[in-house]
Amino acid sequence: MMLVLGIGGNLLPGFHMSVINYPSMHIKRFINKTWLERYGSPLHQETITLLWSLIVSIYCAGGLLGSLCSGYLTEKYGKKKCLLCNNMLIIVAALHMCFSKTAKSFEMILIGRFLYGISAGVGLNAHSQYVGEISPKKLRGFANTTANIFLTFGKVLGQIMGLREFLGSESLWPLLLAVCGIAGFVQLVSLPFFPESPPYLLIQKGDTEGCLKAMKQLWGEGDHQAEIDDMMKEKAALKSIKTMSVLEVMKEPALRWQLYILILLVMSIQLCGLSAIYFYTFEVFRTARLDEDHIPYIALGVGICELVSIILCSAIIDRFGRRVLLWSGYGLMAGVLAFLVPALSLQNQFSWMAYSSVILIFLFIIFYGIGPAGAIMSIMMEIFNQSARSSAFVIAGTISWMGLTVIGMIFPFIVIQLLLIPERQSNQVSVEDLYIFFSFIFVFRRPSVPSASSSSWAFLLSQGFFSTCSFQKQRGSRSWKSQRSSVQYILGRNFY
Repeated sequence: MMLVLGIGGNLLPGFHMSVINYPSMHIKRFINKTWLERYGSPLHQETITLLWSLIVSIYCAGGLLGSLCSGYLTEKYGKKKCLLCNNMLIIVAALHMCFSKTAKSFEMILIGRFLYGISAGVGLNAHSQYVGEISPKKLRGFANTTANIFLTFGKVLGQIMGLREFLGSESLWPLLLAVCGIAGFVQLVSLPFFPESPPYLLIQKGDTEGCLKAMKQLWGEGDHQAEIDDMMKEKAALKSIKTMSVLEVMKEPALRWQLYILILLVMSIQLCGLSAIYFYTFEVFRTARLDEDHIPYIALGVGICELVSIILCSAIIDRFGRRVLLWSGYGLMAGVLAFLVPALSLQNQFSWMAYSSVILIFLFIIFYGIGPAGAIMSIMMEIFNQSARSSAFVIAGTISWMGLTVIGMIFPFIVIQLLLIPERQSNQVSVEDLYIFFSFIFVFRRPSVPSASSSSWAFLLSQGFFSTCSFQKQRGSRSWKSQRSSVQYILGRNFY
């Protein structure tokens, strides 16, 4: 089940993030050639750069739109139906990509990327929620990290397929951009044989018999009464609360601290520069003065490092807890970037600094994979209840896709300016500088993030942990120390 979800789910956004680097020169030449045939004059280099950045960033704009729609769609139609419809959208986008060169239309690439983005916005949210809801408690931490494993595997697959030995040649690049339609088709024909998530069937639809049938199909024959009882308690605790919209989640005082944690986690990923590395891997390594023939293989090494480290994270997350992986991962990443900033600034003075920069980028990716990559998705999944979860994912997706859109549009021009005016490099405040500051704030505020994960929502709600009084000392309310003791009992480890 997780394999089927991953193939048509998070694997594809990861594939799109990395694969666009490989045919970049071919697509730029195709744009210029098409324009020349239409209008009889070539495009200026600045215009080609603008069109190329638009091709990259329009994917993120589509992702933003898909993310905004995903909350309503998953609540109304369920995660399974959303993914099935999403697969049809992926196939349509793949057809646009496949025939763009034959039709001599770079506009079809823009349309295909936009449709891919919409599918990614819907698929990321639906897949992450679906895989968390179909997994038993004892495997929930591992199951949540599989979403990031498939995302990273998609990046590696895109880097492999993009090599000139496979589909990265000038004649085959349309197939490279269209090949993910096969994954969408595989999920389209496979997913109907699997059930909808048990929490959705019981809590949203009130179908106890369907929920029990889904549990037996997913988890095997056995006594699942304890899980059903937990869901019934959550349903009872939430019976007076309808499914919350995005605005209701943002206005709800009881969800204030969960939102703070959510925004902090998402913004930390946006500020770390990871998205820029994957969207413009070649430009980053060209700036480091690496040999052009070696860059595709170095980029593949980056993806493999992240994949291996996230698999390691999935093996240790339930043992060490989410909070430990978060603050240790961010602390190590910030330490790496503290060395990376001067390495980038001094690479014009010392030739060996370029190789030091590459080593530091590899370490940065490894620490990200072992720590935040797996823990962030688990925390986002677990700190919101069923009524608020979909809207919370919409908020997270909106912040993420907006950040990716800005990065996709402006990063190529930043690279050009740095190459044209190298003397400014040491005087400019970089994204890494901001991230170091942001990371250390997160490290020293780490007690705000709960550590673990397999406790039932009914128990959390009954203890009042996610109420306003849990975070404020008020007359007549339970003290913070008392609340913390309840959480320690639930999580099975010291809160601080």
